[in-house]
Amino acid sequence: MNSLTVRNLLVRGMLAGLAAGVLALVVAYFLGEPYVDKAIGFEAAHSHDHGDEVELVSRSLQSTAGLATGILVYGVAFGGIAALAYCFALGRVGRFGPRATALLLSGCALLAVYVVPFLKYPANPPAVGNGDTIGKRTTLYFLMLLLSVLLAVAATLLGKRLAPELGNWWATVAALAAFVAATGLAYAFLPTINEVPADFPATVLWRFRLSALAIQATLWSVFGLAFGELAERLLKPSPVTRRDAVTV
Repeated sequence: MNSLTVRNLLVRGMLAGLAAGVLALVVAYFLGEPYVDKAIGFEAAHSHDHGDEVELVSRSLQSTAGLATGILVYGVAFGGIAALAYCFALGRVGRFGPRATALLLSGCALLAVYVVPFLKYPANPPAVGNGDTIGKRTTLYFLMLLLSVLLAVAATLLGKRLAPELGNWWATVAALAAFVAATGLAYAFLPTINEVPADFPATVLWRFRLSALAIQATLWSVFGLAFGELAERLLKPSPVTRRDAVTV
């Protein structure tokens, strides 16, 4: 793959990430923000600090312009990174076409980058978590994310190594089993963090976490569909028909 093709795929990946970010923004605003507001209300009702605090950024600005900026910038950034990963994966993960490879990459990235770390260290709304442990919690989350990505890459390599002997089906089963087993060991050895207040509404916590998962699922699925279509058109352009070749 030459540098021009890589550049074109990078641009298309960023555009697809932007489109995915727009739809994820809609999901975040309508599904996630109501539970953020409820969590903030819980925190305010249980706060012991009755002093006058200056609000540097209003809640309305956070839930609109701030939310849009964060998600759209994230969408463009992860779209570019995923496009570069796609350039490396195309033709190396099986006999898949450009569109199928994009969908496969998106699904694996959603699993490795978000779902696996999420199951160990799920997202929490405001009022959940001790401010003194935020550094520790952040470190553990990114450690789990790194382990998940490395284990996913190792499982892919294992599957390719076993494929000539076991066949594609059983090699894939063996690789998935190894990934699940290694992930289970990581879950067991990494410390568990549970700082949810005893009186925090369980429904708010559960639905906030579901909305966080829905946002990421929207991002990666829309990116996979959009980028797959753009990559297909770039790498497999439609043949010129006789009618198209005729000039007036």
